[in-house]
Amino acid sequence: MDLVAYCFLALSSLFVIVDPIATIPAFIAMTPRDSVASRLRMARLACLVVAGVLILFALSGQWIFRLLGITLPAFQIAGSVLLLRIALDMLYAKRSAAQETREETAAGATKDDIAITPLGVPMLAGPGAISTSLILMNQAQDWP
Repeated sequence: MDLVAYCFLALSSLFVIVDPIATIPAFIAMTPRDSVASRLRMARLACLVVAGVLILFALSGQWIFRLLGITLPAFQIAGSVLLLRIALDMLYAKRSAAQETREETAAGATKDDIAITPLGVPMLAGPGAISTSLILMNQAQDWP
């Protein structure tokens, strides 16, 4: 697979799994009294947190698994099952419980700053996104 095809596969896969568009209503519901500047700051910080978490797991995921005694094929199977479950929920037009729950949205509405939790992790960088980043990193041929 050439670099352009791999980048398209990786970006489209992560965009669908992270699903930032579906997080917008929850973000608005959690920040009804915040100013526009505060909302922008939280959204930017959440984006940085998501990127940091996914890059961290993509780069050090195999080391973490070795430390915990988890093999990569076992994780790939578990991650694939999780991604299949999310895909089936999307097929039936249901919001996956792996993304967010009503309790998380309600708890986020009472917090002063929701950028790191619950917005960054687990709503955007949830188990599906982490699994996808690890699987994509394992499929990469070389660093570019």
